[in-house]
Amino acid sequence: MNQEVDLFIPCFIDQIFPETGMNMARVLEKAGFKVRYNDHQTCCGQMAFNAGYWDEAKAMGQKFLKDFAHPRYVIGPSASCVGYIRNHFPTLFHNSAYHLEYKNLVKRIFEFTDFLVNVAHCTDLGARFEAVVTYHDSCAALRDYGIREEPRLLLSRVEGLELREMKRTNDCCGFGGTFSVKFEPISTAMAEQKVHDALETGASWIVSTDASCLMHQWGYIEKHHLDIGVMHIADVLASGW
Repeated sequence: MNQEVDLFIPCFIDQIFPETGMNMARVLEKAGFKVRYNDHQTCCGQMAFNAGYWDEAKAMGQKFLKDFAHPRYVIGPSASCVGYIRNHFPTLFHNSAYHLEYKNLVKRIFEFTDFLVNVAHCTDLGARFEAVVTYHDSCAALRDYGIREEPRLLLSRVEGLELREMKRTNDCCGFGGTFSVKFEPISTAMAEQKVHDALETGASWIVSTDASCLMHQWGYIEKHHLDIGVMHIADVLASGW
């Protein structure tokens, strides 16, 4: 295929899980794409927008539009960030000087698993991962971006992997960005429920499309010394080859 695509690396990936960004690039290359990375890119502005700082979010969004002002697909390992761009850039830039730029971007920016399944039509990357895993539907992926089956389909094609669904899989894990800071006791209780639902499946790993949710759950797991890990789906798909 050798079509060029651009990587969008969100803040959580850049600062906390850089290996996930590298693995996404590896998977896209294996799927036949030539990967480009603009090292001048910065935050998309979601955190500022959600906290009510719309002027700051707009300034960050303008930079984002300039950083990805080209005709290529833009692929990100975060349904949260990509969903924000798709759904809320219209709020910031409709009928503005950046109207055409945002309209162009939202048509070609995709969450990683959505792109693999629905654009690239590539569901088997030859991955092998010998483990029982359970899948966490992030709120952003399920409700904002609108994906559910795509990551599960990709996991079903991983050799050696057994996927066990947890109960209450649609429930929030409690992260919610600044929610976890402003409402720490509620956030922690939600993480406790989510992690214990995962443990009940007998899984060794919690897998998701969103590193922010995984980070939140990992904090609870580490504090309580629980026998389960977290892994982004890009890391799973880059395993065994």
